[in-house]
Amino acid sequence: MQLLAETVTFAAHHLRRAATLSGLVAAMLVVSAVPARAHEIPSRVSAIVYVKPTGSRLQILVRAPLGAMRDMDFPLKGAGYLDVDRAQQHFRDAAQLWLADYIHLFQDSRQLEGGQVVSARASLPSDRAFAEFATALAHVNGPPLGSDTEIPWQQAMLDVLLEYPITSESAQFAIEPFLAQLGLQTTTVLRFLPAGGSERVFQYTGDPGRVELDPGFWHAAWRFVALGFRHILDGVDHLLFLLCLVIPVRRLRPLIGIVTAFTAAHSVTLIASASGFAPDALWFPPLVETLIALSILLMAFENILGAHLERRWMLAFGFGLIHGFGFSFALRESLQFAGSHLPTSLLSFNVGVELGQLLVVAIAVPVLSLTFRRVANERMVTILLSALVAHTAWHWMTERGATLREYDWSLPAADATSGAGLMRLAMLALIVGVVAWGTRALIRRVGGATTPDPDVLQNIQPSQP
Repeated sequence: MQLLAETVTFAAHHLRRAATLSGLVAAMLVVSAVPARAHEIPSRVSAIVYVKPTGSRLQILVRAPLGAMRDMDFPLKGAGYLDVDRAQQHFRDAAQLWLADYIHLFQDSRQLEGGQVVSARASLPSDRAFAEFATALAHVNGPPLGSDTEIPWQQAMLDVLLEYPITSESAQFAIEPFLAQLGLQTTTVLRFLPAGGSERVFQYTGDPGRVELDPGFWHAAWRFVALGFRHILDGVDHLLFLLCLVIPVRRLRPLIGIVTAFTAAHSVTLIASASGFAPDALWFPPLVETLIALSILLMAFENILGAHLERRWMLAFGFGLIHGFGFSFALRESLQFAGSHLPTSLLSFNVGVELGQLLVVAIAVPVLSLTFRRVANERMVTILLSALVAHTAWHWMTERGATLREYDWSLPAADATSGAGLMRLAMLALIVGVVAWGTRALIRRVGGATTPDPDVLQNIQPSQP
């Protein structure tokens, strides 16, 4: 009897394990049966947005891939084709959940309320109606796709018309789109058609923040001051260059002049690059990035060998010309938000960079001063900190140099009739000359470091026999 009881217990135990395993297998089969479209995030998404004030309405036309509308159960037919007839309400729901709820409109700094989805429809990816606002509006308000259309739902486009009530079509409008959630990388082409004005086109990747569609002077100035301030705090290479300037000085008043010289220099090349007076070859950006790393390396070596503080501002100015090109690469995409205030935006960006630099200096000076007061050998700390910066800059320079070598080196064409080409060559020669000057100064400094100081020689007493 005991053996029988143990056998029954053993069998029951394994039956429970088998039931549990069967349940897990069944759950896995159920999960695997769920369409992958409910969870996959598209890697690249392109969207088109039109904004046009018309009378008492602000019309927004949006085209985005239907495959980016995740967690939507669109009706299908046949071999996985979109059932257009039964999906009409689903299109409106997707337009509200994935587009309308993520687009905020403003009139004269006041957020617009009462927006509604007027129309939503699916389109073939080959449709070209969104090339212009008029054809896009007629297309969205036109008849839907035929019921016999066979298209996989992931390949269809969703076209939407949104409308917001406004008080005047000549008011100041702004948009804050959050369409980056549609994919891992979302590129948007935004077209604004003001009443009685020319079309303004924006193209950006990700979320651009609040975009003034026809920015005024103060809107442009504030946007670019904030952009410059954020850029200097996000640019690790620029911060390390500033650190190299601060380490041997550590006094606020002379540092303000040095940092201002750096700002004045990068303002020259930044404005020149924004105005088109810089090489437009593919190898130019990696060349500048390599030279920026080299400038940090040279400044760190200058600190290690012993900095000449009286010419510190000259080094800051010279290397600032190179860093200005680096700033221009970051600014290039954002200049489209300047509207008709390009000079104001460039100046404001430089003001923001200067404010960011002064903030960094204001923090670094007391921290470094406190550190140096707590150690006995200040020279050793200077060498140690500069060596750490030089180590980082060396790796940056070699990595960026390796990338630079992959490009086909061909100088931009220049002849007697090409003033712009000659100017680009002149700008390139300028930064190369600055690097050559800095390298020559460093070599002379190294040579001078090995020469005995005459004052020291005079203090050496001859040994007594």
